[in-house]
This record gives sequence, C-alpha cells and structure tokens, in this order.
Amino acid sequence: MNTVNIGSITVGAKNPIVLIAGPCVIEGLDRTLKIGKAIKEITTRLGIPYIFKASFDKANRSSYSSFRGPGLTEGLAMLSHIKKELDVPVVSDIHSSEQVSPAAEVLDILQIPAFLCRQTDLLNDAAKTGKVINVKKGQFLAPNDMKNVVAKIREAGNENILLTERGASFGYNNLVADMRSLPIMRSFGYPIVFDATHSVQLPGGAGTTSSGQREFVPYLTRAAVAVGVDALFMEVHDNPAEALSDGPNMLYIEQLEELLKDVQALDHVVRKHK
Repeated sequence: MNTVNIGSITVGAKNPIVLIAGPCVIEGLDRTLKIGKAIKEITTRLGIPYIFKASFDKANRSSYSSFRGPGLTEGLAMLSHIKKELDVPVVSDIHSSEQVSPAAEVLDILQIPAFLCRQTDLLNDAAKTGKVINVKKGQFLAPNDMKNVVAKIREAGNENILLTERGASFGYNNLVADMRSLPIMRSFGYPIVFDATHSVQLPGGAGTTSSGQREFVPYLTRAAVAVGVDALFMEVHDNPAEALSDGPNMLYIEQLEELLKDVQALDHVVRKHK
C-alpha cells in the first residue's frame, strides 16, 4: 500500500483516518472561512487530521441558472487565504487543462470530478504537476475500471493518488454506494476515500436541482469506515437549508463531532486489519 503525504498529513496504510470537509461551494470568504474554522476546532479537539475542501466552480450543475461559485481567479484567492488562516491543506475541483497550472499554485490536492474521471488530457496534465490527485470514481464506472484511471496518472510519472467512491447510478435520480468497491479499489495500492455526502445525493431529484437524503450520511459513513477507508470526504454547512449547492445532502456542522467520535472508534478497530 502506497501512502500519500499532504503537508504533515500521511494518508493510507495503517495511519489514522483523515477528514476532507467543507462546504460544497465557496459561498463568499467570510461564511466559507467560518465553516472551515468550525470544522478545524472539532478535528483539533479529536485529533483527526483535517483537509479543507470547497469548490471554486461547480461546472456540473442541474440547471444553467444554478449558482456555480466565484470562479477560478477569485476562488483560488479565497482558498489561498483560507489555507493560511486555518493552516491546513486545501482541495478543490478542476474541470479543464487550462485550470491545472493556476490551481496547482494554491491547492495541495487537485480533485478530478466523477464525470471527468476518464478525461485523459485532464488526468495527464494534473498528474504532471506532481500534486496529489484525488479522482472521484464516475457514477457510471465499475470499481475495477479505476485501474485504467490509475494507469493514466502513473504514466505521467505521478504516484500521489487518492481514489474516491461516491456512489453508482442505480435507476433514475438515485445512487447506491457498493461497499465492495472500497476494498476493490484499495487493492490497486493507493489510499481510498469515501464521499459520505455525495453518496446520498439524488441527482436531478428536484427537477432543476439535485436532492439528497442526509439522514443516511451517518449510516454510510460508519459502514465505509468499518470496511476500512483511509479518508472521509464530507460536505458540511452551518445551515444546509441556506446552502447554494447540494444542501439536501450536506451534513450539519452540529452533527459532525459525534459522528467523528464513532468514526475514530471504528477506525481504531479496523486499522490493524488494513
């Protein structure tokens, strides 16, 4: 099992589970930073390694009129400020090769969205930066298909790879998280991340927006940790009802600490089997 180093954080093997968390999209500097500070206070209290996430652009929205975020230039400036203020690594999505170079100057992890996970040029250009690459498995892919994604990144000379499970398409407007995919993808030799909040998303389930079932986030989180993941990806918000993207599947910050206590207890048991 290869480990991945992100600043002072080591992901993989028998290292403690890592939390990647933040709001879905940057909703202005003040509120986004407030959410990040609240999460860091919780993770610091519990001793959980923390990586901040928020998207500068949500290019894949259900409706043309949906909020996408501040965009590349302004968004990266905000993420740079948050990175310094919180003193934690940061991750955000990239959507095209043109975004790779400026994003790599700020981000510690370049994240490839699920619908773009097979885009060879994007994977190649991202990998050539030497940054950690987190690829979300497409909803349309079997877990074994991610071996080809890994091969593309390795071909560019990069071994700093994270693979994220976020559910598979199952009928209309629904996703199912198959826990078998976690050990399957981990067998490729790289750390595995479970996206606990997108896995309960109902894509397009509200017509012009996606819906979600946040009440199932704790169940899937505990299940994935029991299987043996190396990191958790969660989108959290102080008030998901006001969130500008993915509110129905985001977790309330006030629910986070108790869930993470369960996560730590399960991870402690499972880690010896990794």
